[in-house]
Amino acid sequence: MATINQLVRKPRMRPRKKSNVPA
Repeated sequence: MATINQLVRKPRMRPRKKSNVPA
């Protein structure tokens, strides 16, 4: 779950991965 939190908190680092997250 830490990975999902990291993507949501730092969407600028990997904006492409946010697309994979079913948020």
